[in-house]
Amino acid sequence: MKHLTAEQIEKLASRAGVKRRAVENFLGTLCADAGKSGNLANCWQDALVYRWNAATIGAIEAGIKLAYKA
Repeated sequence: MKHLTAEQIEKLASRAGVKRRAVENFLGTLCADAGKSGNLANCWQDALVYRWNAATIGAIEAGIKLAYKA
């Protein structure tokens, strides 16, 4: 896993309709030990608890996939 840069996170958090703080906080604290699937599962759990919209979930998922891109 590579850590996302502030610029990468900002680009994802700036997408239309996203909850900026959720994207910034989640992607800024990705857990390398959890792996890609663990971070995605954590995203989905948080989405249910915090009632994130589809745009927010999509931005976070895109960030997780970017962090694990080879």
